[in-house]
Amino acid sequence: MTETTETNDTTDSTHTVDRYVEFWNAASPEDQQRLAAQTFAAGVSSRTPVALMRGVDELVAFRNQFAQHFPDYRFQAREVPETHHERARVRWEIVVGDTSFATGTDVLQLDGTGRITEITGFLDQPPEGFGHHEHN
Repeated sequence: MTETTETNDTTDSTHTVDRYVEFWNAASPEDQQRLAAQTFAAGVSSRTPVALMRGVDELVAFRNQFAQHFPDYRFQAREVPETHHERARVRWEIVVGDTSFATGTDVLQLDGTGRITEITGFLDQPPEGFGHHEHN
């Protein structure tokens, strides 16, 4: 039997997830860039039913495009994220006004510095009228 030791992995992952949520809600370009630099590795990739994105600039552009359509949206964790071995699972909800727009789950892969290198996203409850076949 091996002895286990406590590490800062969970704490670091939790801070990364907090910044991830903050990034999606950041309104100013300065906050977006600051949070992106703290949160994402330069070569970050994101695979979701909506889009395949590579790099921080594409994530920022996607975030801003969504915000143009829904300026009063909020991205929030639905529960405490689960983390282990440089991975995090975030169950999220997008709220527009007072209405739930969509829910999903993102699986984040982190590097040794705590930055996100890969996002794999799933829609648990897609927006009304969203067709998976249109985006695969």
